[in-house]
Amino acid sequence: MTRILIGLIMAAALGAGGWFGFDLYVQHRATSEVEAVFEQMRAGGGKASHGKIGFALATRTLTIEDVVIAPGKEPQAQIRIAGIKGTGVRQIDETRFSADSIDITGLEVALDQLGPTRLKVAYQIPQLTMRDYAGPVHAGNAPTDGSVIDMYRYALNQYASVTASSLAAPTLTITFDSGAAAGGGEITYAGLAIQNLKHGKIDAMKADRAAISIDVKQPGKPDKLTGELSSIIINDFDATAILAALDPQTTSDDSFRRVYRQVSTGPYALKSAQGMRVDVDGFTMQDIAVQPSKFRLAEMLAALPQDQSTPPTPAQARELLEKLAGFYEGLRIGKAEIGKMSVGTPQGTARINAVRYREGELAVEGVDTPSPQQGQFKMERFALKSFSAANLMRWAASLRTPGQPPSPDQMLGLFRVLAGAEVKGVIAPHRNARQPITVDTISLNWGQLVGSIPSKASLVVKMVTPTDPANPALQPLIVAGVDKLAIDLDLGAAWTESSGAFALAPATIDLGNLARAQARLALANVPRGLFTTDPVQAMSQAGQIETGPIELSLRDSGVVDLVVAQFARMQNVSRDTARSAIVEMIRAQGEKIAASNAGAKVAVDALAGFVATSGQTLTIKLTPLGKVPLMQLMQLSQSDPESALAQFRIEASTGL
Repeated sequence: MTRILIGLIMAAALGAGGWFGFDLYVQHRATSEVEAVFEQMRAGGGKASHGKIGFALATRTLTIEDVVIAPGKEPQAQIRIAGIKGTGVRQIDETRFSADSIDITGLEVALDQLGPTRLKVAYQIPQLTMRDYAGPVHAGNAPTDGSVIDMYRYALNQYASVTASSLAAPTLTITFDSGAAAGGGEITYAGLAIQNLKHGKIDAMKADRAAISIDVKQPGKPDKLTGELSSIIINDFDATAILAALDPQTTSDDSFRRVYRQVSTGPYALKSAQGMRVDVDGFTMQDIAVQPSKFRLAEMLAALPQDQSTPPTPAQARELLEKLAGFYEGLRIGKAEIGKMSVGTPQGTARINAVRYREGELAVEGVDTPSPQQGQFKMERFALKSFSAANLMRWAASLRTPGQPPSPDQMLGLFRVLAGAEVKGVIAPHRNARQPITVDTISLNWGQLVGSIPSKASLVVKMVTPTDPANPALQPLIVAGVDKLAIDLDLGAAWTESSGAFALAPATIDLGNLARAQARLALANVPRGLFTTDPVQAMSQAGQIETGPIELSLRDSGVVDLVVAQFARMQNVSRDTARSAIVEMIRAQGEKIAASNAGAKVAVDALAGFVATSGQTLTIKLTPLGKVPLMQLMQLSQSDPESALAQFRIEASTGL
């Protein structure tokens, strides 16, 4: 029995010795594998060092301390890690390994002298935990030429080669410094979490909040901005779309690749040291995509001025705007919205309910802001149609001609940038009147451009404006007790190239408390060459235009009584006497016109009857008796009005 017991003790001792020996062998093997990875980095031109390496076989836990990596030959990027602890580490195959979890402490990434501005950026993550990790055993060779774009591509490629069920970091601090010219600052994120990282795609990212502190260098008094954002959420991020845009081989790829499905934040606030404060309920963007053939970040960075101390010449500025336009043309946003916003200044607080962008329309809604006219300016909605940042930049670039002011054609290029504008629900203080200006609707739309000039347009205006007591021309209205004008304007014009026809219809203006006027005008044989900013060419083309039917109507809603009352005051007679005198003057003048144009007598009689009885509608129709060149008609209207009227058959009537 004693011998058996001694044998068991010896076997146990020999087994334990074998185990510890094997454990030391495995740790040595792990150390060699890690050192091989670091040697690969050094062989690629970078710098890489580490401290103590440990491996516990029972839990398959690998630890590495004091890691320092500089990927390139120049010190433009440096990575420091206080410690790495991988638990449940396994080798999947010769090229990849996995771990149940990886904990990284004291992670610092420093990027120095990025881009033309020589920007310095540093990232600090005290603690980072990754679950269910899988990635390559050996990282690819880091770029050695110091190119910022190549560094981005390298980092994104490494990012796309790993998978993890989750990543979490209690805090992430980003500091940046642009030097004395542009200033710097710090952003600290708290509660960072990432779900389902796989092949460069992420299901969701979030941060509970972000604290912001930025020093703003500006002419005069420097400023400091501080603020906080909450509930930052990113859904469906795809880094491979950015990689495609950074790839030199994708210059012919015109497809749009989605980068983010949704980006949103909760409430955030920003405060200036000079007294301004901005509070926003939240922000959201959806379906953000890039087009690799145009969203060329490397080309954009190369185009930026290398010397920030010297302002660019007009030619350089124009070239930069052109490149920016092409760059932004490669960026597409499905829709974006900024929630309720307030901007506090020493002069008062301005509020906006929402700013929205969708399908080319940029709209600002619910504006309420202090006005210089001692009151509040309110606007329900302002919108720009077919808005494009790229087209706006191209138009701005076209205006920059060294030593020359913008030409009319360049200014009219704005019509190519937008397709219309709309204003609704405005209440604004008047400069001189007690009553405010109110706007129900102002809507202007255009299209069918010929060069830079629209050949189709419409304008709708519905508003009420007080009569300005400081305007001498409006004194008759004020004396008559008309303290405001209700304006209802509806204009539409369109040219048809195939027929050469131009129509002005409808053309209506309704001054609610005075009159309503309507006109219809048709022109024929209008050439395409008329749509030009060259006045000489326009005049030569205008000679081909022929006048078509013209119809005018005027409904009296008080304007006749106003004219009669004004005439009565001037002549110091009763209103009945004044009305009779006006009617007689119209008939007397009509007799002179009728002597040379009998058809005009119909119009004169109708006008006299219109004045004689208030509340009527006067209608006059002019139909050309033959071909009536427009330019000839305009000349006759100034030199010989009777002959001008003789070119038409005249119909006139009045009715209640």
